[in-house]
Order: sequence, then structure tokens, then C-alpha cells
Amino acid sequence: MELIIISLFGLIFGSFFNVVGLRVPKKQAFTNDRSFCPQCKHTLSWYELIPVLSYILQRGKCRNCKTKISVIYPIMELATGILFALSYIHFGFTVELITSLLLMSMLVIIFVSDITYMLIPNKVLLFFLPLFIIIRVLEPLDPWWSPVAGAIIGFVLIAIIILVSRGGMGAGDMKLFAVLGIVLGMKNVLLAFFLSCIIGSIFGIILLALKIINRKQPVPFGPYIVVATIITYYYGESLMNWYFNILV
Repeated sequence: MELIIISLFGLIFGSFFNVVGLRVPKKQAFTNDRSFCPQCKHTLSWYELIPVLSYILQRGKCRNCKTKISVIYPIMELATGILFALSYIHFGFTVELITSLLLMSMLVIIFVSDITYMLIPNKVLLFFLPLFIIIRVLEPLDPWWSPVAGAIIGFVLIAIIILVSRGGMGAGDMKLFAVLGIVLGMKNVLLAFFLSCIIGSIFGIILLALKIINRKQPVPFGPYIVVATIITYYYGESLMNWYFNILV
């Protein structure tokens, strides 16, 4: 029952995170305005706001103008529900569960924002940064200085790549890795970077082979960082143990 409740909360918050990821980069205010169709500005009714189910019932189209609704909406709602459930399965009712839920929330918002606008908003990072710092004080990693080292390494590593490649990665990626370093710590932030490069390369080759993108077309790197961070956060230790056991 607890798992179902947390999953439902994830679905509901996932709907909100979609809105945050789409509005913050465009500097749209979070006032009393109801959610609306971005094409015809039709104000959505309550039943059009039900996570995932509303998309299915409307067959992926706006009820008013019949414009196709982005499939990102239900995917991110469902993904948030799954990630919230996974957080509970891994950590139960502990302080680290709060860390996990906050991290997954931030990653979902960043995924939506970066895949839509190729932008990782500073406001999102600045909102979560102090929360992660407080949590790492209450629930420190081993060793205690690992979050500090992780933030520095994450920031400097991407900064060097930006300088060497002259824009191969963005400042948003650099600041994101600095924040992730606080949550993941020194070893895991390096693993997250390594995995994001591998995942990005694999998807890049696939997209090029399918001619969805061309070689000169810029591609957001944030979604690959998000996927790599999720894998690292939940399974980083197991992956590293498996890897070093192979070497030995």
C-alpha cells in the first residue's frame, strides 16, 4: 500500500514537473493560471490533468484544437511514478529517501527542460542546491568530504571539457555536475560522467544512423546525464564492484 501511494504521488508530481520544466526556461509565472494547451490556449479541465490516463483518453490530442500532445508528458509522469517507487524500494522511510525523491524530482525537471529547449535552468539548480547541502550535512557520505570533492570535480571536469572542446558541452551541464557531485560524492560523480558519455555516444550513433540528426546538429546532453545519474545513484556501487571483480 505504501509503495502504491508513493507511486501515485510520483505520477501527480510528475505532471507538475512537466509544467516546471516547460515554464521556467521561458520565465512564465506560476500564478493562479490553470494549465492550458500551448497551441490554442484552451484551459484544461480537471479530467484533462489526470496523469497518463488523460493522455490515453484523449488519444494524445488536445480536446479543443485536436493538436497532438507531446508524448513527453505521459512518459515523464510515468517515469516519475516509477522513480519514486524505486526510491522507496531502495531506502524505505529513511533520510536518504528524501534525498532520492529530491534528486529524482530535479532530474525529471531537467530532462523535460533540456530536451525541449536545450537549457538547464539556473533557477532549478539553485532551488535544489541548498536542500542537497542540508541533507548531506544530516546524512553525510563516507568519507564526509566526498560531497565537497564531488562538487569540485564535477564542476572542474566539465569546465576543462568546455575549454578544450570550445563549447562541446554547456555551462548548464557544468553546474549540473557540480550539484550532482554533492549528492553522489567523488567516486559516483565520476562514474555518472563516464556513463553519460557512453550513453550519449550510443544514442548519438543510433540517431545519426537513422538520420534523425546530422553531424553538425546540436543535441542536448542533459537527458544522458539524467539517465546516467539515475543508474549511478541506485546501482553505482554494484557496477563498480562488478567491474573491479572482472579486473581481478
